[in-house]
Parts: sequence; C-alpha cells; structure tokens
Amino acid sequence: MNLSIKNVPDELAALLRERAARNHRSLQGELMAIVEAAARERPGTMTIAELRQEVRRLGVSTPSESAAIIREDRDGR
Repeated sequence: MNLSIKNVPDELAALLRERAARNHRSLQGELMAIVEAAARERPGTMTIAELRQEVRRLGVSTPSESAAIIREDRDGR
C-alpha cells in the first residue's frame, strides 16, 4: 500500500529529514517508524520515561517531608 501526504510545509519536511538523519534512517524509513508508532500507540497510556518527562515539563515536585509523612503513616499501622 502507498500513502501520500500533500502540501507538507518546507520547514516540517526539513525537520523530518533532520530527524531521519539523527536516527540513521532514510526519510521513508523515518516516516514509516513514526506512522507505525502512532498506529500501535494505545491512547491514554504512557511509558515511565514519558511520564517522567511530563512531570518535569509541568514542574511537579513533592515536598521533602513526603517521605516522613509516608513513614509515619506506615509506622502507625
């Protein structure tokens, strides 16, 4: 089967070529990898690495006393 995407902006095409080069793939190979990953993706699921990246992006942090709170709760059982 052949697929085609028309009217790709030059800037986007350049970014895709750069990405392909970084991954040591042809543009066709890189596009296939992207499409395959998107098709196999299960909506609503994240890998640990993706979750970590999202937490960092959002700037989420836990207070330093959280370990003490958890320990206190466990000791109280």
